[in-house]
Amino acid sequence: MNNYNIVGKGIPRVDGPAKATGKAIYTVDVELPGMLYAKILRSPYPHARILHIDTSEAERLPGVKAVITGQEFRDVRYAFVDTPRYPADEHPLAVDKVRYIGDEVAAVAAESEAIAEKALSLIKVEYEILPGVFTAEEAMKQEAPMIHDEQLGGTSAWEQWGVAQKKASRETETRVNNLSGHTYVSFGDVEKGFREADYVREDRFTLEATAHCPMEPHAAVASYDPLEQKLDVWLSTQGIFLKRFFLSKVLKMPPSKIRVHHTFVGGAFGGKIDLFHYECCAAYLSIKTGRPVKIELEREEVFMTTRQRHPIIVKIKSGVKKDGTIVAQDIKVIADNGAYRGSGPVVIFLCHGFSFPIYNIANYRYEGFSVYTNNGIRGPQRGHGAPQIRFSIDSHIDLIARDLGLDPVDIMLKNVRHKGDVLPNGDRLDSCGLTECIEGAARAIDWQNKRRQFKPSEDNGRYRRGVGISLCSMFSGAMYYPFASAAVVTLHDDGTATLFTGAQDIGQGSYTTLSQVLAEELGISIEDIRVVAGDTDLCPIDIGSFLSGTALVTGNAVKLAAADAKRQLLEGAADLLGTDDIDRLATGDKKIFFKDNPEQSVSFQQAIQASILKQGGNPIIGRGSYKGYPRTDRYPSLAKGKGLFTGAYGFAAQAAEVEVDTLTGKVTLLKAVTFHDCGFPLNKTIVEGQVQGCVSMGAGQALSEELVFENGQLFNPSFLTYQIPVSLDTPESVEEIVATIEPSGPFGAKEVGEGSVAGILGAIGNAVHDAIGVRIYSLPITPEKVLRALGKI
Repeated sequence: MNNYNIVGKGIPRVDGPAKATGKAIYTVDVELPGMLYAKILRSPYPHARILHIDTSEAERLPGVKAVITGQEFRDVRYAFVDTPRYPADEHPLAVDKVRYIGDEVAAVAAESEAIAEKALSLIKVEYEILPGVFTAEEAMKQEAPMIHDEQLGGTSAWEQWGVAQKKASRETETRVNNLSGHTYVSFGDVEKGFREADYVREDRFTLEATAHCPMEPHAAVASYDPLEQKLDVWLSTQGIFLKRFFLSKVLKMPPSKIRVHHTFVGGAFGGKIDLFHYECCAAYLSIKTGRPVKIELEREEVFMTTRQRHPIIVKIKSGVKKDGTIVAQDIKVIADNGAYRGSGPVVIFLCHGFSFPIYNIANYRYEGFSVYTNNGIRGPQRGHGAPQIRFSIDSHIDLIARDLGLDPVDIMLKNVRHKGDVLPNGDRLDSCGLTECIEGAARAIDWQNKRRQFKPSEDNGRYRRGVGISLCSMFSGAMYYPFASAAVVTLHDDGTATLFTGAQDIGQGSYTTLSQVLAEELGISIEDIRVVAGDTDLCPIDIGSFLSGTALVTGNAVKLAAADAKRQLLEGAADLLGTDDIDRLATGDKKIFFKDNPEQSVSFQQAIQASILKQGGNPIIGRGSYKGYPRTDRYPSLAKGKGLFTGAYGFAAQAAEVEVDTLTGKVTLLKAVTFHDCGFPLNKTIVEGQVQGCVSMGAGQALSEELVFENGQLFNPSFLTYQIPVSLDTPESVEEIVATIEPSGPFGAKEVGEGSVAGILGAIGNAVHDAIGVRIYSLPITPEKVLRALGKI
């Protein structure tokens, strides 16, 4: 880190002043002349057939400008995953059936929110109530009601899944109903591995749905110009080009006729990736009325109708040797993806993708099912599958260690992967600091002295403490649309630069770190850089801020663009310095100078002017692009787990110390330790902040957060009843960086800020077990579960 002037330093965030002074513009702040306000009518039933909708009274209400229903979208389908294997299953508004409480039925645009709200009450909907199903395991049964029985492309949903069902039957004798996705992976000889094992254990873990809880509610503004036939939309989103792609399909408009403006984002955490119904409605209502339309969801709507983390059941069977070597592992995952597919096929693929990079297991089998239910739609949330699978696997490893009388840390160290390992799918670990992470986390939590190995016969008083540890991994970007990121750097006459990027800063500080990459490569200060971002008309394409690809993928694009601009700059300076060899030149402090004689130099301003004259007036514009993998013939298969997944993996080991009040059952997280292999930290302060955010989110999901459903009805859709951690819950936190240096990353950087949400869940679960001597197999670990485990209720 000491070799660099800009990267690696804890430079203040470039967007900090705008946020601190209130100048930052969020989607809800966007106001346009003649704007209308829209509201959405939602289903009160979890499963029902729509027999008739009467909108006539609403249409006659003064101030109402448009009313739309699903009949206007009968031929329009979209989905987060839309492939021949997984055809799109969502309409912007429900057609014929509703499938969860909150499903969108109609939308109104009016002169005010109050008028729009009144109009909703005038819409009459006649329903035929249908039986519902509310757990994934019940939905899988043959007698369960079919949630998607409509025609998809001329064939029934069941027929569409025929191929997948046959494959599933061949691989596992399980035939399931309401299947929305299936992943099957196997390598080695699993049954032989179990026969050769000295000890075999099976466990089952369950994790409930949780909410993203962004402080900023979801909102959209759309403005259609009938003369130019062009649509402008302002969105709080994680990927402007992905949104444009989805909107183009839904609205049947050329992408060039849709301009997506990215506003400041008040929290996302994976929950602002998908195309949402309210965004489609805002766009369509603007097209229909020819006026701008704004939709802002109420907090209850955000909880119920946007996205939630998948409730998942994980069944694990492992065979080990007496020394702790894992010789075989069989994992089965069942994900409830709710009423529509959402990212169901993705999360069951990622549960595999985040499990097998950690432990080197020769004989391995994984099967995942995503299943329709009549619950709200599930989608990506920070870590997307990693928290569920890592909690389950490392809880299971901790139990095996106790059964064999071994130290869990020793089992981890014996089985983890190392730098240079090639994963079964072909990914190569060119950087991997798992061993250093484990050793560091165990040392920082004082593992040897604090681990209790609790015995139930001991009298430990009311308050009992314990420690636990868990591991996690995360992609550094992956192969999904638009598959790559590009960047453009322009140099100005005064030696300053403008960075054009399609990346989105969703609070993780990407505009700051990308500016640092540019400044370091070009030899200027952060103050000399202006960032133009988040506009599909002005900026080059970008993969978006999900699956932790910004640092590696977009960072490389920026570094290449800066290098291209730097080359042109050096060529302009070479004539002034009397040399033909630009390799002799270096940049720094807005000057170009000889490496062996820094005193002989010219200013950026002089070199830029010389370049423009030499190139006949052409300005210095640097261009760069990068994709996570250059191999286009090895895209990942969601169904088979084959193909290359990512360019680099981030890793972390996390440890926790908890205190359990055995009288009330309350668990308090006292200390959280994270040793994170993020390659080279582009901004140390931002890395630490990202880890602290992960710890807070993970601790909440381990101890208190849970969306409570009964027959499809959400009972805690507010911050009064949904228990997220607050500042008073913040534990002592230790964050250490294991700088392994990733060869493919800009200055050695890779993923940070997502994977470390996952390990803290398993660390807390194992620490609670260490404290009270009883395992709790489900999250969150509530006081009621603790008291029940202790036999007190």
